[in-house]
Amino acid sequence: MSSGRAAVRFGAVLLMVGGVGVVSASTSYAGGTATITKQPWGTTAGGVAVDRYTLTNNGMRVKILTYGGILQSIEVPDRHGHRANVALGFNNLADYETKSPYFGCIIGRYGNRIAKGTFTLDGVTYHLPINNDPNSLHGGTVGFDKHVWAATPMRTRDGVALKLQFTSPDGDQGYPGELKTTVTYTLTRNHDILMDYVATTSKPTVVNLTNHNYWNLSGEGAGTIDNTKLQLNASRYTPVDATLIPTGAIDPVAGTPMDFRHATAIGARNRDSFGQLVIGRGYDHNWVLDRRDPTFRKLELAAKATDPASGRQLTIYTTEPGIQFYAGNFLDATLVGTSGHMYRQGDGFALETQHYPDSPNHANFPSTVLRPGQTYRTTTIYHLGVARHA
Repeated sequence: MSSGRAAVRFGAVLLMVGGVGVVSASTSYAGGTATITKQPWGTTAGGVAVDRYTLTNNGMRVKILTYGGILQSIEVPDRHGHRANVALGFNNLADYETKSPYFGCIIGRYGNRIAKGTFTLDGVTYHLPINNDPNSLHGGTVGFDKHVWAATPMRTRDGVALKLQFTSPDGDQGYPGELKTTVTYTLTRNHDILMDYVATTSKPTVVNLTNHNYWNLSGEGAGTIDNTKLQLNASRYTPVDATLIPTGAIDPVAGTPMDFRHATAIGARNRDSFGQLVIGRGYDHNWVLDRRDPTFRKLELAAKATDPASGRQLTIYTTEPGIQFYAGNFLDATLVGTSGHMYRQGDGFALETQHYPDSPNHANFPSTVLRPGQTYRTTTIYHLGVARHA
């Protein structure tokens, strides 16, 4: 597939499901009322004011920072109706600026790793910051997670939304082209968090946007995720080298601890001696989703995670070809979260919908090239519910 064709076909679809309405603080629908409110949430070290928006519906509440587009809190009910925050994070801006391992943020320009911070496009070699030695990670030293985004509250026919916008200048973190990006979070009455990503560029470039929320369905600060049951709609994955860069191979999961085609407790095999798990200190890999639509236009099931104790269930749908499952292997009790509890190894997991890591350096991977005149579009849905049988 040519790079231009792949870029045009990055995504889908149904931006702002239900239709965008005028800017409003609330919207009513059959069965309840959704609201969106705003409050000041401090000032960055550079003197930029940050706001926190709170989106609510019938039983669910989501808090989003304009700093990094961070999902700071996601409160959802368990099987008994008791609500808890299931997103790891901090209760202050300073920790997000200085300590955060990408809690809840928008990742860009390029989610995941690029080998040795180098890629070549149209015969020109570009050099990116090395912030995950020896590679470049999540857009570089000052990625999209470290900027304050312009925010616009909106309403839809069945919920409320927050549109975030940021323009990355040509050459930012070594990437070519001025990239204009819009990320819209929509909270629906069905307990969906829709994430719609749109970007355009002034020069040929590479783009791979995602969100890096850390989940604990038992509740933030509740301890290990080992008992959480995970199912991935993927029969293949991309193995990595010693620096967590894909080797270029696409291997089957069958017969390995990478097989999550059936719901399996995260902790059941996370400490196995399987070579890939040794490299990553546990799970930190990209799975190749079993998509029926190869054009990446349609939303399809990517993952399902269930907490047996609370019954809370997270189901992810996406237009993307891959998903990175990270089991919180590098949390080391040095971070104190929103509720005042320390985060230890395996206290949260991330499921990042994405194109594959290091795609610009692998011709056999789906392309992440975006050219002037084309529009990057992807959509991911996080559905929060309660499992009938956990």
